[in-house]
Amino acid sequence: MLCENTPTLETDRLILRKFTEDDLEAYFSIMSDEKANRFLPWFPVKTIEEAKEDLQKKYLDQYEKKSAYQYAICLKKDNIPIGYCGFSGPESCDVGYGLKTEFWHKGIVTEAAAALLRRIQNAGYPYVTATHDIQNPRSGNVMKKLGMTYKYRYVEQWQPKNIPVTFRMYQLNFDGNDSRTYMEYWNRYENHFIEDL
Repeated sequence: MLCENTPTLETDRLILRKFTEDDLEAYFSIMSDEKANRFLPWFPVKTIEEAKEDLQKKYLDQYEKKSAYQYAICLKKDNIPIGYCGFSGPESCDVGYGLKTEFWHKGIVTEAAAALLRRIQNAGYPYVTATHDIQNPRSGNVMKKLGMTYKYRYVEQWQPKNIPVTFRMYQLNFDGNDSRTYMEYWNRYENHFIEDL
């Protein structure tokens, strides 16, 4: 697999790039958006100092690794972050994303995540996974638009919010091995089943 450290990606409307320290105010705006962070494990940040620590831990420190795919989603018109998308790799190969509320329902996350998936596939990863809270079906719709297939459902006690959350797990196999299913969540959480969707 290619060892890359968040190479800049472009789409018709977007630039996907590394976060920098100069993005702190934009990052605070994203991570303090209560509606946008409702279905994520962390609590919205309350202060610029919390945002600074969060930015360092989730992004800037990650860029020190040999291979990382953690992006700020920016509109081309101003290159200011309005959201994020990333890839955990190399085990769960999980894709995640988030976007400020004012930019919802414009296809931005789907466009950004599609570019990310192309990069991941070109880097040689055989598959990707993604999960969503069943109370957030729009996130699942993004996964379907990306060509991902539903695999199973499981219940996790999510931290740090310490609440039980039911997730659907989706997967996309780049190598044509459609019988492959990532089973870690199924095996880890006792409350799991396959729905008839």
